[in-house]
Amino acid sequence: MRKPILIAATALIAATGFGAAASAQPMAYGHHNAGRPTPVRDANIRNDIWQLNRNIDRAVARRTISNREATGLRRESAQLQRLYTSYARNGLTRAETNTLRARVDRVQYALRAERNDRDRRRG
Repeated sequence: MRKPILIAATALIAATGFGAAASAQPMAYGHHNAGRPTPVRDANIRNDIWQLNRNIDRAVARRTISNREATGLRRESAQLQRLYTSYARNGLTRAETNTLRARVDRVQYALRAERNDRDRRRG
């Protein structure tokens, strides 16, 4: 009678040991993966920066902004590109993506403001 109880107890201890070991491993989904670099974020930000440069060039070609205004916007865009290159060496984390996204939005807003002010001066 003691032998079946001993076998059952051993099996129960082994099962709980495997369960505890499995729960100690990190999950690969949900918010636990939020800070890790992903290629999708990389591609999205890279495309946004490329699109920003293209929009500045188009605005100059259409004469909606002056060359002086474009020079300032291009300088900001180049700084953004350098920051992206620095961050992208090891892949973009969520925080880096948020920083880049805010900077892209700021330059896009500045471009929109320059196009709509019609004074052909920077600022």
